[in-house]
Amino acid sequence: MTQPMADPSTDREALLVELVDESGRATGACSVAEAHRPPGILHRAFSVLLFDLRGHVLIQQRAAAKTRFPLQWANTCCGHPLPGQPVTEAAAIRLREEFGLAAELTEVGAFRYRAGDASTGRVEHEYDHVLIGTLGEHPPQPDPAEIAHWTLLSPADLRADLAESPGKYTPWLAQVLDLAEQAAPS
Repeated sequence: MTQPMADPSTDREALLVELVDESGRATGACSVAEAHRPPGILHRAFSVLLFDLRGHVLIQQRAAAKTRFPLQWANTCCGHPLPGQPVTEAAAIRLREEFGLAAELTEVGAFRYRAGDASTGRVEHEYDHVLIGTLGEHPPQPDPAEIAHWTLLSPADLRADLAESPGKYTPWLAQVLDLAEQAAPS
């Protein structure tokens, strides 16, 4: 007899995140769900942005089932390392889970932000590590439970649309793009 598959968004809410202070030093742990309850608890996160060989960025529209910022457009993938887990290791795992992709990832910086999601009532308060990589030859194979749609855009086109229609995008995307572009090879 097979067990029914659990809802991945529910299971992910029970995972532990690493709490940090304002400078990114670990201070403890709690569940994903607890960290995102208002007013939000500062915790470690990561955001990956992949560039193709033309310099376009791979972005995703988050699935409707996401517990924070559903159906908004975001960077290639994002998530939370487990307490003590290296950020690059966690990001590589999440990239495979969400997009079926592997890429060599390089951390290019970090920033803190806080943003409330009016649609779900949850809060992001994250110390976000930004990682970049190059999209290989294999086409993305998105998990529909994680990703509604995906596209490749030039950074200039993405910036223009972010300025014109900011509500379509997650609140962290502009800062991720800033750090990624500063470090991306020309």
